[in-house]
Amino acid sequence: DPVYHLWQEASLPIGVENAEFDPQEAMLSDALHRARLARILDGGLSQPAGFVLPIGFAASGWVTSPWRFKRDRLFVLPGDSPVGLRLPLARLQVDAEPVQAAAERDPFDPSSEPFAPPGIGQIDALTVPGTVSTAICVEVREGVVYIFMPPVATAQAYLTLIDVVARTAAELDQPVRIEGYDPPSDPRLGTFAITPDPGVIEVNLPTTSTWDEAKALTSTVFEVAKTCGLSAEKFDLDGRHTGTGGGNHLTLGGATAADSPFLRRPDLLASLITYWQHHPSLSYVFAGTFVGPTSQAPRVDEARHDALDELEIAFDQIDRAGAHPPFWLVDRALRHLLVDMTGNTHRAEFCIDKLYPPEIGGRRLGVVELRGFEMPPHPEMSLIQQLLVRAIVARCWEHPYREPLVRWGTRLHDEFLLPHFAVADLADVCRDLRSHGYDIDESWFEPFIEFRFPRIGAIRVDDVTLELRRALEPWPVLGEELTASGTARAVDSSMERIQVEVIGAIPGRHTVTCNGRALALHPSGQDGRFVGGVRFRAWAPPSSLHPLLPADSTLIFDIVDVWSQRAIGGCRYHVSHPGGRAYDTAPVNENEAAGRRVARFWEFGHQPQPARTLGSSEVARADSFRPVGSPPGPLRAPVLESGATGFSTDLRRTPKAQRVLGVNG
Repeated sequence: DPVYHLWQEASLPIGVENAEFDPQEAMLSDALHRARLARILDGGLSQPAGFVLPIGFAASGWVTSPWRFKRDRLFVLPGDSPVGLRLPLARLQVDAEPVQAAAERDPFDPSSEPFAPPGIGQIDALTVPGTVSTAICVEVREGVVYIFMPPVATAQAYLTLIDVVARTAAELDQPVRIEGYDPPSDPRLGTFAITPDPGVIEVNLPTTSTWDEAKALTSTVFEVAKTCGLSAEKFDLDGRHTGTGGGNHLTLGGATAADSPFLRRPDLLASLITYWQHHPSLSYVFAGTFVGPTSQAPRVDEARHDALDELEIAFDQIDRAGAHPPFWLVDRALRHLLVDMTGNTHRAEFCIDKLYPPEIGGRRLGVVELRGFEMPPHPEMSLIQQLLVRAIVARCWEHPYREPLVRWGTRLHDEFLLPHFAVADLADVCRDLRSHGYDIDESWFEPFIEFRFPRIGAIRVDDVTLELRRALEPWPVLGEELTASGTARAVDSSMERIQVEVIGAIPGRHTVTCNGRALALHPSGQDGRFVGGVRFRAWAPPSSLHPLLPADSTLIFDIVDVWSQRAIGGCRYHVSHPGGRAYDTAPVNENEAAGRRVARFWEFGHQPQPARTLGSSEVARADSFRPVGSPPGPLRAPVLESGATGFSTDLRRTPKAQRVLGVNG
């Protein structure tokens, strides 16, 4: 539109002459805006931006109509997006009746015959008196011919247009690129989409119906990604081995929407939800580092405390519907329960957006999406995830799982975020599947355990072994704050959790302290083996909960012999580099990452205490100083905080009333 750009040129600051105007040198505030305007003006305002052919698919077939404008010509909206996105549809002639497009294909249409063969490469469109509001657009950008596909009602019509474009391009010997609208959803069309996302590349794979297809497709994607220099893993600055942050979401359904097992048997979805609720390891072992009620895929019992009562009522309504319930029942019964804290149905562990929404016919695909899986670093790990889900679905299909929901309460995060209890729960899942005929071995999931809960280090003193492993920590989302880019809500990722496991300890004799604080150690079910956790603040971001609390930059663990009143050994874990070095770049490979991790764990340097117990004001802090290497003289027994019954000790809390205790026997 030359009028718009002439107006834009006339709006330049005084001192920039029109004759001397160079958009790339003009003192405009936005460099991107200057470059965009330069491209437009360099192309010439009299040159056409593209070519538009009004065409649509109505109930009677292909139709077209002339487009009339008050200015006689079609001037696209300002910008540099594809022409198809800048059509001035609001300026079309309003006195003409719009042509009604053909109805969308019903996803439950039983028709499954193959698509009609292509024609002769030409479409006979009937000129109608109304106004067709869709068009196919042809545009040249950067020396490439782009074809913008219009929205059509059926996949058959879309393929007809594609066939015409392909035949025309072949006849003219002119390569083209297709852009614009996707074809309508159709079970006869496989979809493969690659989409850029912040920090990752999202790959949506086509559906598969057999295990061999899923195995071949997953392996191929990993191989091709490797040839492109891409991987499904990364290393943090401190050397921690993590995932990319992208999801490995699994979609379950049928060959067609009508074949979906969740619509034929709504009790199957109820069984899966109950099974996941009974086994927290399925939610945490395969998830990323960001878990909890404000994560991307919260559990049904994390986001809302009253959800379980409502969920049991919904399950009862599903059971009462009988053997042939209406398709819309499962959506209406569960839609408002499978949500996050804000009511978002897409951010839930079980997403039913595309199951059977009554208000949107095109999204009735009979699909349930499991969003609680993070992308693993190896294709075989991804296949193990898929195999586990397939086995659980088959088990619940043959034997519905309808036990009462469990009110985990604080145990959910206090217990199952520690690797010991998560592994035990996952082993229980494997035993249940084996009892129903599915030979799933828990040893197959050892790579997941080592990846999600890596071992930090271990020491052995006399007959007592102390092992440290990473655990999960739910990060809260903070309140709204004003930032340079607008209002935002930050995630407080400063908290971390470590599991402390003691092997060979004698109840009442051995205990473990961290920075002078006695840890709450609990029996693990094996003689002499005790497990506990330590929650601590790893770093101090400017915006976080309790900003006045300093970071616990060093954790000092001591194994204390209460009988002899001395610390018999210990170790140190440094949250960051012990020498204070700040890394500028991420590790280039696993060897460098392992070196950074090893440098932060010392099998020496523990802190034998003097003949007194640290008071509440002397708990280890980053800004306090205590000599290292003091003689291991007699000391008073470490004390456990009064009322400390959980599995994890929070170093942020100041000890108050205390009582003497060794490991909990």
